[in-house]
Amino acid sequence: MANQGSDRRAVLEMLAKAAVASQFPGFSRWVFGQQHEHADATPPARQANYQPFYFSPSEYRTIDVLTGLIIPKDESPGAQEAGVSEFIDFMAAHGEKQIQQPMREGLAWLDSAAKKNYRTVFNSLSTEQQTEILKRAAERNGDGHAFFRLIRRYTVMGYYTSAVGMKELDFPGLRFYSESPACPHTNDPEHRHLPAPKI
Repeated sequence: MANQGSDRRAVLEMLAKAAVASQFPGFSRWVFGQQHEHADATPPARQANYQPFYFSPSEYRTIDVLTGLIIPKDESPGAQEAGVSEFIDFMAAHGEKQIQQPMREGLAWLDSAAKKNYRTVFNSLSTEQQTEILKRAAERNGDGHAFFRLIRRYTVMGYYTSAVGMKELDFPGLRFYSESPACPHTNDPEHRHLPAPKI
């Protein structure tokens, strides 16, 4: 497609992946931001707790913590509240091979860094200590940088395709007209055949 930059392609890819994930009924928190609700339809029942498919319970808890560090809650809900860890686990379990082993290796690296610096696993650290390790991973040439980029990419993808994230962006696709607006070109000869707007 002409004039389609890499950013636009990345956004379209992100939305396509999220749309596929949105069909899964097992999420407890993550909701696709462009999901259409019909007034006469009963919303599908949500799971009380998400059961990870790909990651172990311990790995899944670490991913949940990491998403909250990358997009924390402030006056608005963060990545944990949006259920981004559910999205990441679902993507790993359903064909995203590029995140499976690198994510597992990155999680092992986090525990190794935590033990080296604080003599305990990552999940047992304080938020300040976890943030310190994550900042080190964010350094361009530091250990764990590839993992940091990967977890950040999928955190951003899961958050900004969720209902919570799109609301944060004030995404116009979430708004709708309460009534159909009339054509602004009423005197245009090409538009005379159009029916009057329904109110």
